[in-house]
Amino acid sequence: MKKHNFSAGPCILPQEVFKQASEAVLNFNNLDLSILEISHRSKDFVDVMEEARELALELLGLEGKGYKALFLQGGASMQFVMTAYNLLENKAGYINTGTWSDKAIKEAKIFGEVVEVASSKDKNYNYIPKGFDVPKDLDYLHLTTNNTIFGTQIKDIPTTDVPLVADMSSDIFSREIDFSKFDLIYAGAQKNMGPAGTTLVVVKEDILGKVTRQIPSMLSYATHVSKGSMFNTPPVFAVYVSMLTLRSMKAKGGISAAAEENEKKATLLYSEIDLNPLFKGYAAKEDRSLMNATFNLTEDNLKETFDTMLKEAGINGLNGHRSVGGYRASMYNALPLNSVGVLVDVMSELERKA
Repeated sequence: MKKHNFSAGPCILPQEVFKQASEAVLNFNNLDLSILEISHRSKDFVDVMEEARELALELLGLEGKGYKALFLQGGASMQFVMTAYNLLENKAGYINTGTWSDKAIKEAKIFGEVVEVASSKDKNYNYIPKGFDVPKDLDYLHLTTNNTIFGTQIKDIPTTDVPLVADMSSDIFSREIDFSKFDLIYAGAQKNMGPAGTTLVVVKEDILGKVTRQIPSMLSYATHVSKGSMFNTPPVFAVYVSMLTLRSMKAKGGISAAAEENEKKATLLYSEIDLNPLFKGYAAKEDRSLMNATFNLTEDNLKETFDTMLKEAGINGLNGHRSVGGYRASMYNALPLNSVGVLVDVMSELERKA
């Protein structure tokens, strides 16, 4: 039986994508070669890279608006460095909403002055800061749209004349946003898009080339844009699976269809968390993530019983991060509503047994 996979990442992907990818490992495009062994310079793979880049822009509604899509390596952690290297000349602003934005701030400080425009660190990041003013003299404002560890999500994108940069690693392609508000978006593939190993970067070309420092070729967005994301050997398999996932998403109705399904899953789980006296949500209700629901047991003595019930139900990946404890249900695009229903049934059963 296929398990109900609530892992925070690497995570579940559409079943048809797993099937297509597994077939390509044996024989890609009827070449009698594996996707793992073909030349990254071959037309067959160049076509994959081009389709992946085009689909990313199309699904985000950014076609023909001056953006380029790149598939790079190093994860979001590399983007903490590259963002500042390419964009930070004098001063940058960061909204600190969790572990990953905190790490991004640390890296940016190497390149220039960094201002924490707002932070929720005072309450262990269980809410999204609001009512802050954005300084007008920033080179850019950086935010993390969804905080995987703490289960919070920015619902209202700040309105500012300052260029906006976003780490969307854990909610990319999951909800409808005006993505044109952003000048740079990056997202590790391993949540909603593909296996670990590649990172999607979507950059507006006119924000590049404004820093005076010399940027090493490999860390320059301009380099990767000019080479069509093929400056060095790309992570072929990760890009291929990402392309399959984006193709599947388009066929199912795009982001709007995914968002509708994600709302249903989140509503079902959060309703149980709020109604069941044995559970308590971690994040502030108005800031709850559609992707990562964090919650704790109200009675610690039930943990062993609950964990056993989860295992018997075939539920995987529900343990919370050590920073929060408790449980974390990651409900990325490919997780079926049925899996959330199974989890809710187990939670209800625990209440009946207690």
